[in-house]
Amino acid sequence: MAIITKVSAQKRPGRYNIFLDGKYAFSASEKTLAEFILLKGKELSEEKVTAIKQFDADAKASDLAAHFLSYEPRTIFEILQYLKKHEISDEAAKNAVQELEALGYLDDRQYVQLFIKNNLRVGSDGPKTLQRKLTQKGVDPEISATELEEVSDEDWVEIGQRVVKSMKHQVGKLSERELKQKIKTKLLTHGFDSSLGDLVIEQLDLAPSEDEQLAALKKQGIKAYKRFKRFDERERRFKIKRYLFSHGFSSGEIDAFLEGEIIPLEELDEY
Repeated sequence: MAIITKVSAQKRPGRYNIFLDGKYAFSASEKTLAEFILLKGKELSEEKVTAIKQFDADAKASDLAAHFLSYEPRTIFEILQYLKKHEISDEAAKNAVQELEALGYLDDRQYVQLFIKNNLRVGSDGPKTLQRKLTQKGVDPEISATELEEVSDEDWVEIGQRVVKSMKHQVGKLSERELKQKIKTKLLTHGFDSSLGDLVIEQLDLAPSEDEQLAALKKQGIKAYKRFKRFDERERRFKIKRYLFSHGFSSGEIDAFLEGEIIPLEELDEY
């Protein structure tokens, strides 16, 4: 048995040095001192010292984790990574997580539900992107997938419309087909699959008026002419035709442009 011969305060508030038989043995928090009544003259067995150290390590881990959680919700993985960065032992970190779970402060499923809810309210991520982000935060993919399946297609469509809202001004500048393709590509980059992308596009008013479609054809046709006017007529017509087709215009629309029905060919150099 060892005897506590001295308890002295550290410079860090709330931490104390414990001396056994005249020699420094370990440090402890004020909470640990109170829990084990660590006073001068108290006898401690090796087993008791081990228990005190573990309690103190657990308490430190719990305090650090609680502080980290106070800023915003976290996943279990994020808590463990944070504690590891602060050189908390695996056992103490595990005990801290179990304590926070028992108190209801740490729950990956609730975290996923809150994460999805926030995205539905103001976010711009489709299901695939959300799944990837949650996996990066250490959430079990099965939990994420289950919760994401609860979101209705209508809710995803609303997010998708938010994502592509700024692209609607392209009506009249691009062909309808090209605009739809660009919108679908943007939705794919935000984590929407092809079928959800189609649903979003279906509910957007992208059909241009006849005047808007002609304006788009004129705009792209002039751009093509300027790009290829240095070629001889035959090759120029071929390149313009290929360019306009790649931008979603029909053969009839392209022929109309090349025949001067949209803009007289002799006036093209004026643009």
